[in-house]
Amino acid sequence: MPPGAQPGQGPVAGRPTAPPPAAPTRSTGRTIGRTLALALLIFVTVMLVLFVVFNTQTVDISLVFTDVEAPLVLALVIAAVLGGLFVALAGAVARARRRNR
Repeated sequence: MPPGAQPGQGPVAGRPTAPPPAAPTRSTGRTIGRTLALALLIFVTVMLVLFVVFNTQTVDISLVFTDVEAPLVLALVIAAVLGGLFVALAGAVARARRRNR
C-alpha cells in the first residue's frame, strides 16, 4: 500500500473503489412467478367459494346406475376436487415424460 493511502481506497488517492456490481439472480423471477401463481390460486378459490355459497338449492344428479338428490354445493365441491385431481395427475404425467427424455 502506498504511503498515505487508507484501506478501502483505490489506486488513485482519495477515490474509494466501488464494489463490483451484483449479478442478477434468477430467484427474483421465480419469486414473481410464485407470487402470481399464489394470487391466481387465491382468486380462483375465492370465486369458487362465492359460486358455491350462492348456489345452495337441491338438485338431481344423474349417475350411471341411479339418480341422487343432493345439494348443489356438494356437487360443485366434488366436481372441483375431481378437476383438481385431474390437473395434478396430468401435471405428474407431463413431468414424468420430461424426466424420461
